[in-house]
Amino acid sequence: MQISDNAVVSIHYTLTRPGGYIIESSRDGDPLSYIHGTQALVPGLESAMVGKTAGDRVSVSVKPEEGYGLRSDELIQTIPRNIFHFDGEIEPGMRFQADTGNGVELVTVMQVNEEEIIVDANHPMAGETLNFDVDIIAVREASKEEIPDS
Repeated sequence: MQISDNAVVSIHYTLTRPGGYIIESSRDGDPLSYIHGTQALVPGLESAMVGKTAGDRVSVSVKPEEGYGLRSDELIQTIPRNIFHFDGEIEPGMRFQADTGNGVELVTVMQVNEEEIIVDANHPMAGETLNFDVDIIAVREASKEEIPDS
């Protein structure tokens, strides 16, 4: 069966930055399974998978616009420390969920001082070109129960 919308796809993948630095890989564990066409993968990888079958290998370089997007300075905000509710020491690099008015988003602490905390709501890989090496393990049609909103 070829990969198309509502196919359950199982893959092993390695994700690297340009230069070969490995960001993550599934190859030492269980394959990743997802339902194609549900935005479970970044758009550039999902489009490269269409029409492929079990046993195929896909290598694709995904530009930021088709990955986690471009970085936006508008997503960096300064928050008064007194409205940041957390018991314990807050340090740069920590990640928190924040209600932004547009839903809950994950933010990364950039700087901390006595009065304010600077957070970044950009995805950690925003602005980066992502290189995927994917082995397609299995492809099957999703059952009605597996398809979201069906």
